[in-house]
Amino acid sequence: MRLVRFRSGERIATGSLEGDFVRPLGGTFFDDPLPTGEEIPLDAIRLLAPVLPSKVVAVGKNYADHAAEMGSDVPEEPVIFLKPSTSVIGTGEPIPYPPQSERVDHEAELAIVIGRFARRVRAEEAGKFVLGYTCANDVTARDLQARDGQWTRAKGFDGFCPLGPWIETELDPLDVAVECRVGGDTRQAARTSSLTFGPSELLEFVSSVMTLLPGDVILTGTPAGVGPLQVGDRVEVEVEGIGILENEVVAS
Repeated sequence: MRLVRFRSGERIATGSLEGDFVRPLGGTFFDDPLPTGEEIPLDAIRLLAPVLPSKVVAVGKNYADHAAEMGSDVPEEPVIFLKPSTSVIGTGEPIPYPPQSERVDHEAELAIVIGRFARRVRAEEAGKFVLGYTCANDVTARDLQARDGQWTRAKGFDGFCPLGPWIETELDPLDVAVECRVGGDTRQAARTSSLTFGPSELLEFVSSVMTLLPGDVILTGTPAGVGPLQVGDRVEVEVEGIGILENEVVAS
């Protein structure tokens, strides 16, 4: 099932996407929502970020080839950091290029969406706590990351966490393609089978550090090929079995 958040006129709602139609749901994804009986054409709505997380937990250097291109070894345990909820935008929304930076990079990723309260989850039970998966772009001000020596500012600007276009609830995340295209040219291409720490391991690790709430998101890491974006660029993140997340870079 593909789950969406959408705007229709002044209304913001959730629903399931079935072909070219959205069937709205009563309530949220997390409280046993039931269909309202409505059916709205997909081209009559605007898709929003599929969730509004309390936090986005991202993982650094989780592909060996990306660690190498950053001049690092693969870490012995996941390296995690936070992106603020205010960095989240949906497909079709603009990525603002902050005036403080002269180098903003794309980072295509598979994202895990948490479906229920999760604390100290064991890897073998991780699937019980996952609502589904979506595409993500861990946009990064690379020059500020190097200057600051830590990642909060570089990763935390408004619009620096595109998510979408929807949540796929039936994806097997262990070996799917992750690709980034800028202006139609492929910049990143890998498979999640190359992740150093897989989705279940990440959920176990993160939930041993902090409680995860329904709607929270874990970004699983980006493969090699990260590179600069310019104002006017259209960047696409595609994850096999989910869809395409598309955003344009704009001056801010």
